[in-house]
Amino acid sequence: MTQAPAKPVRQGQAHKRAAILAAARELFSQEGVERTSMDAIAARAEVSKRTVYDYYGDKRRLLLGVIEDAGEAALATLRELIEQHLSEEDLDRSAAGLERALTTFATALGGSQLASSNYAAAVKLIAENESQLPELDDHPLDRAHADALAERLARFASIGLLDVEDPRLAADHFHALTTLRVLNEPLRRRADLEHVRRVMADGARVFMRAYGTEAPA
Repeated sequence: MTQAPAKPVRQGQAHKRAAILAAARELFSQEGVERTSMDAIAARAEVSKRTVYDYYGDKRRLLLGVIEDAGEAALATLRELIEQHLSEEDLDRSAAGLERALTTFATALGGSQLASSNYAAAVKLIAENESQLPELDDHPLDRAHADALAERLARFASIGLLDVEDPRLAADHFHALTTLRVLNEPLRRRADLEHVRRVMADGARVFMRAYGTEAPA
């Protein structure tokens, strides 16, 4: 679907923008996008309706803003956990050491990003409204998520711990075995943090069986 040219929007004040996004996220999740009015969002955010329009232009772009905001937060979490758990300097350079590091990383990711209510809300909103958001096709945030992990997997391949020809594809496989598997679970299972961590850890171990250069001890 071809979108009409967007009118310019204001950068605005950070605290007002955050309030608008939080209000929209809550109402979109609770009531649905179609049933949520811009008046209701403005009232929840304690700003004028004109401010909402000035900052986001229309409800569709506000919905996109909510999803992008969650994506940026998720990317920051991903990068932080990569640095914390997949540091080459701290790694025990063996197959067993890399499996332990990837498993710890995966369980930490499951306990933070996937447990985030903002992330869960964004996933739900994407599923319900994807046809209205052509901007999500090959979105820069998706590429940034894949690139963040792909860069680290390429480093592990360079020191002989992984057999990886295409780091981006390997990162996609890791994502499919961990995060996507959790997101395909029923909501009640995704709410069980211990279950989420087990799924993420299992996915990391399967990834090592596929890409590891030797069997972990």
